[in-house]
Amino acid sequence: MFDAKSEDLMDTAPKVAMCPHHAPADHPKVKPARVGILLANLGTPDATDYWSMRRYLNEFLSDKRVVDYSAWLWQPLLQLVILTKRPFSSGAAYKSIWNEEDNESPLLTITKKQTAAIKETMKARYGDDVMVDFCMRYGNPSTKSKVREMTEAGCTKILFFPLYPHYAGATSATANDQFFRALMEEKWQPIARVVEPYFEEPAYIDALAQSIETAYANAETKPEKLICSYHGVPERYLREGDPYHCQCQKTTRLLKERLGWDDTQIVTTFQSRFGPEEWLKPYTVKEVARLAEEEGVKNIAVCAPAFSADCIETLEEINEEIAESFEEAGGEHFMYIPCLNDDPAHISALSSVIDKNLLGWVNQ
Repeated sequence: MFDAKSEDLMDTAPKVAMCPHHAPADHPKVKPARVGILLANLGTPDATDYWSMRRYLNEFLSDKRVVDYSAWLWQPLLQLVILTKRPFSSGAAYKSIWNEEDNESPLLTITKKQTAAIKETMKARYGDDVMVDFCMRYGNPSTKSKVREMTEAGCTKILFFPLYPHYAGATSATANDQFFRALMEEKWQPIARVVEPYFEEPAYIDALAQSIETAYANAETKPEKLICSYHGVPERYLREGDPYHCQCQKTTRLLKERLGWDDTQIVTTFQSRFGPEEWLKPYTVKEVARLAEEEGVKNIAVCAPAFSADCIETLEEINEEIAESFEEAGGEHFMYIPCLNDDPAHISALSSVIDKNLLGWVNQ
């Protein structure tokens, strides 16, 4: 008979692959069941050279969730025109923000830090019963490779967490598509859950508010307006049922209420327009210029609530193109408030979302 102390020691002993009880001796060993937590972000090129950028852009721009034009029309234009020129300009943009020390993009660096922090949090709560890792929708590490690693490590359940606060077909949906495609190739397919968008989670809104309050407190010149710049999508997506626009507007409203501000202090805009269609308005690059020219606004701050980590769209587009548009129109003080990245408040918010989605899978 084991005493309580002996049972405690058994619970903390390393778990190893074993032959199932009552199975014949030659039965393949089975690893102890675990729960995988797979974080997912957009992706990153492996390097800034032409061919690395071309591979990345080809994968990204060939995704029907991103560009939904007919392949017979889009692919010749993409392969013969866009991918002969854009890798050079995109490569230069990435090079201007590249993490030279680790030879990787800032998005990859930050996602690694987020994963490490969440892994530490989950380890403290659930021990070895969970496995935390990350993947990218485009580029490396691929979703397929990480799903395979998790199943080989004994994960019979996987919680898939796209790191997008707001749902959009071109972000959350395509990440989910790739995850389920990866599951299709597994002989023993794990049970799966997908985390829903967390655009209105109180802990997320509070983390955003704290980052803005800190930035304002440290600013030499207090901004007159805060621009909440979200990544744009074509306007027709809204008419076709994509909830992204509405979710972005709600995040701004909840943030405004949490900060105790009125409507004159905060503005919702959309950036990163691509192609000939009309996209969600107002466009950030034009709105900041309008504020300076027509309303005489001299000092603004810009944050990017739709991005969980700083990337090319924030570090290069906002800090350079959008800042330049404001200053050329007469603006004087432009402040970019970084994404939440691996800030402790953000890690706590993401961890609380994970906890809710693990209910019934692990002991809490």
